[in-house]
Amino acid sequence: MVMHVRAEERGDERGALLSFLEEQRGGIRRALLGLTDEQARSRPSASQLSLGGLLKHVAETEQGWIARARQEPPALRRTEANWHESFELLADETVASRLAYWEKVAAETEAYIRSVPSLDDTFPLPNDPWFPPDERVSMRWLMLHLIRETARHAGHADIVRESLDGRTAFELVALERDTPQG
Repeated sequence: MVMHVRAEERGDERGALLSFLEEQRGGIRRALLGLTDEQARSRPSASQLSLGGLLKHVAETEQGWIARARQEPPALRRTEANWHESFELLADETVASRLAYWEKVAAETEAYIRSVPSLDDTFPLPNDPWFPPDERVSMRWLMLHLIRETARHAGHADIVRESLDGRTAFELVALERDTPQG
């Protein structure tokens, strides 16, 4: 479901990009409303995706990309051996802990993007086999990539949630509106 993103202040491209990213984060958070950790771990569709796993993956992905832009290593290095763990809540992880982590990551993303001198500034992509060698990308590219990545998984989250209990985005928006924030 498309949610309204308010128009940015004139000339505030960073604000617009950050608002669209936040809108997509909201879709994933909404899909988790009212679920237990056990439900968030379940895989009710033909896919191996769970809502808890999607939450964990998008938070790790966002943190990793901001670290790359800062030219620092990601907080957690995923390899072929542990890649699957980026899509599942482990025994000691909860939806609440992953949401809190993502909130911290989101604040760091906003602070970093607002601090860079220009969205035209670039950083090198890692020398991984799936990236072109010696490629550089802009901060603008980074934000568009994060929006795309999060939106893709927000769509997955809609399908997984509906497969889990039949709730659609329309119902979840109403539930979110009626849930006390605290």
